[in-house]
Amino acid sequence: MTPSTTTVPSWSLVRSRFAITPNVYIGTLGVFLGGGIATLSARLVSVGLPDLRGALGFGVDEAAWIPTAYDMALMFMGPFSVYLGGLLGVRRVLLWSATVFVLVSILLPFSPTLGVMLVLQAISGLSSGTFYPLTLSYALRSLPLRYAIYGIGVYSMDIIGALNIGTPLQAWYTEHWSWRWIFWHSAAVTPLMMLCIYRAIPHPPPRPGPRPALSWRGFLYASLGLSLIYGALEQGERLDWLNSGVIVSMLAAGVFLLLAAVIRRWMSPNPMVNLPFLAYRNTLLLGAGLFSFRFVLLAVSFLIPAYLGAIQNYRPLQTGTVLLWVLLPQFVMGLLAAQLMRWIDGRLIFALGFATVAAACLMNAQLTSAWAGENFWRPQLVMAVGLSFTFVGLVGLIAQQALDTGAISRPFDILTYSAFFHVIRLFGGEMGPAFMQRLVAVREKFHSSMVGLHVEASHWLTDERLRMLTGGLYPNSSGLEASQERAVGLLAGQVKKQAYTLAYIDGFMMIAWLCAGIIILIACMKAMRIHFDSPSMEPPR
Repeated sequence: MTPSTTTVPSWSLVRSRFAITPNVYIGTLGVFLGGGIATLSARLVSVGLPDLRGALGFGVDEAAWIPTAYDMALMFMGPFSVYLGGLLGVRRVLLWSATVFVLVSILLPFSPTLGVMLVLQAISGLSSGTFYPLTLSYALRSLPLRYAIYGIGVYSMDIIGALNIGTPLQAWYTEHWSWRWIFWHSAAVTPLMMLCIYRAIPHPPPRPGPRPALSWRGFLYASLGLSLIYGALEQGERLDWLNSGVIVSMLAAGVFLLLAAVIRRWMSPNPMVNLPFLAYRNTLLLGAGLFSFRFVLLAVSFLIPAYLGAIQNYRPLQTGTVLLWVLLPQFVMGLLAAQLMRWIDGRLIFALGFATVAAACLMNAQLTSAWAGENFWRPQLVMAVGLSFTFVGLVGLIAQQALDTGAISRPFDILTYSAFFHVIRLFGGEMGPAFMQRLVAVREKFHSSMVGLHVEASHWLTDERLRMLTGGLYPNSSGLEASQERAVGLLAGQVKKQAYTLAYIDGFMMIAWLCAGIIILIACMKAMRIHFDSPSMEPPR
């Protein structure tokens, strides 16, 4: 072979190398933006629901379905994204979905009726539901291994930060701009994601050989079944669970469709789904860990704003300040955890994160009805450290498991893997607030009864308290009888306030015990090879 024939391919490879490598990071930025946008959109709609009701004139019961329509559509796209991603490729799916998402986000504030808004919300969820499942798989298959863990750290802080910033951002939009920016925010940010994807992610190469026989029916059954169960969980507390025909119907239909999907899978196996691939001990334990993390994250995000709103009458913008200031510590701790993942067993980082979260919950469990926003700053700082280590350790372990099992080199396996964790993520996030709402309601009734037993009529302590309240209220009352009635109402309110405080304490204690249980599960995981210290620049294909 002549020198000329050897130098041309070499130079082509060098040019190709320098042309493609920068695009990897731009593409990773694009898909990470997609994950954050999907999370933040759901959060903005959830916390901004009262403002939507007031602006559009919807009732409480009918407006409760607005975030549910979006969340059910997100759940629907979990399994179905496997089908779309394998059939059309990441680039095509994300660009088309993002285009639809932008258009729908612009139109949503102009919905003339509730029905139109619900339909648009469902379309919004279907389009943005593709963002998350295709995010991590692309990053792991594209980033050099030595940098992948830092991408995981940034991605983890992206998701946690989107949850923390949702409440103050929604309050700021409502007070300074317009409630419409709850939807328009996504329309303004998503084009940046589209530009990154268009610039960086290439079209998938043509597949050699004959196309496999693909079926969409099993995906449709599974997606519909999971979305119905998810909707039942989200509306269960409001509709009184199994005492509601709507909830029972949704659960029954969801279970039936899941059984239909299993039967369909058994009778006609789909080459795009490899469910036995998920039957690794570490994969299942990581699924339990992700479920628990999302449960804890959303439960804490519910408890603190609920306490400040119910007990201290905080407005959303004031509550948001309590949650917002921890963003910088979370980002720093996330990068530190990512660096440690290169040298230390990820199980230790994962367990340390849950232990720190448990410690923060025990600190929060010392609250009294006199606590205000500043009293949560120290526990919130500890919580920020714990959540950062937990999520980076979790995602790092998920990535290591994908590398250990060889899923990275098999497109359908990595899509199945991503869809599995996407479904677990959504169910864990839904179970956290749903369970916590139920727990607080039940424990409030219990504590009201227990505290009420010590507030007996004609008891000298009760009479003394009522006389003091009556005397304080008398100057601003129309007479003695009116001041006495106001004193009784005020005492009843104080009893209820103490009962709610005790119920929130029970919530924090429950989360601490859950973290302790998950640490035991982490100890049952097998050790995995640390891939992120590899000198190789490219992940295995």
